[in-house]
Amino acid sequence: MKLFQKLLLAPAALGLFAPMAVNATEANLNDVSNYSQVDVSISQDTFKPLSSKNPLLAGGEGLGQDNLSNDFDVDSFSATTTASFTSNWVIGAVKGLSTAASRANNSNLEKLGATYDWGVELNTSFDGLDSLDVVLEGGEGDAVLTEMDLYESGDAVNVSSIAYTRSVGDYLTFYFSDGGAASALFNTACAYEGQTDALDDCANLMTGLDLGLGTAFAASVDVGNGLGVAIGVESENNSAGILTEEGVDAYAAQISWVQDNYGVSLTYANIENNDGATGAYGPALTQGDSTYRALNVFYQPSVDGLPSISGGIELGTDNFENDDDEDENNHYFVGLQFDEFGNGVLGLAYGTKEPTAEEADAETQVEAYYAYNYADGITITPVIYLRENDEVGIEDETGIVVKTTFEF
Repeated sequence: MKLFQKLLLAPAALGLFAPMAVNATEANLNDVSNYSQVDVSISQDTFKPLSSKNPLLAGGEGLGQDNLSNDFDVDSFSATTTASFTSNWVIGAVKGLSTAASRANNSNLEKLGATYDWGVELNTSFDGLDSLDVVLEGGEGDAVLTEMDLYESGDAVNVSSIAYTRSVGDYLTFYFSDGGAASALFNTACAYEGQTDALDDCANLMTGLDLGLGTAFAASVDVGNGLGVAIGVESENNSAGILTEEGVDAYAAQISWVQDNYGVSLTYANIENNDGATGAYGPALTQGDSTYRALNVFYQPSVDGLPSISGGIELGTDNFENDDDEDENNHYFVGLQFDEFGNGVLGLAYGTKEPTAEEADAETQVEAYYAYNYADGITITPVIYLRENDEVGIEDETGIVVKTTFEF
């Protein structure tokens, strides 16, 4: 790469970690914007110093140093770290919204709300066959807009997950994580990109094995021709210890066959509720197991203008020690998505808002959205959803929300 291009890139790279104040009168912003049109390649040698002593890198990031000398091993510099940034800004209102707390306090949640979240993902590969991924997240949260499933941490910055993925040969992949999902290597057959919390998992609420227990492990085998097999284990990482009788442990396995325009996947999960937890629904019970089976399919017509169709059903069985009967439940979903609808993506979906007991009436939810590509890295998404509430005295909910997403 030419020296001039290196000189242009160096301040930008350093500025990512140490922003500098610049007087607007000292820069021609039109000329600066044109720099993004230059095709520039960065290799391991781009920022390599001419001498192995005193390399000119801010803080010496990415360099290995001998504790007994001032020499740096320039060959240990990793040129394969990337950072991606996302921020969601949401504003909207929900007619009929109420919670047990708001009803007890006679407080009104039918009002306009606004909130945000943001995330930074750092990905580092040491040899091209692995990836160390660290996710930082934060978000304000809002009682009105909980269905949009944004990250809530107040004003705190949290390390939400750290994971290491390693490929072995052409077919085998391993995954280890704290805070990540044990289903990270699953290839669930679903082409729909949901917007609301109830419909964005393609009816894989429990088999998706994203329970937030703490420690996760997964492995997958790429058999070939779109056929894959994966397993995942998630366990509480607390005083009870990992994979102990006192804690909550979850296991899942999936077989999938996915091609460019169609696919099918079968997933099985077992959750050992050894501390009395019941997952996403139901009263607190004593020890027992829950098992779940999920079937997902999708089809993308090769004809322009036609939507993809995705469907899924999850069947569950709860078997607790203080309950003589096995409780059956089900959860289903169907979604249509037009990937090229004007300058954006149009989506429609319908399904149950949570697993429903076999003898109960299902409470359903429907959503419609249009993700408009306003500019590179900026998407504006109006969303409307209708949510049933069968409990006596509680209204159905109608939410109208606009989400703006920034990605860079």
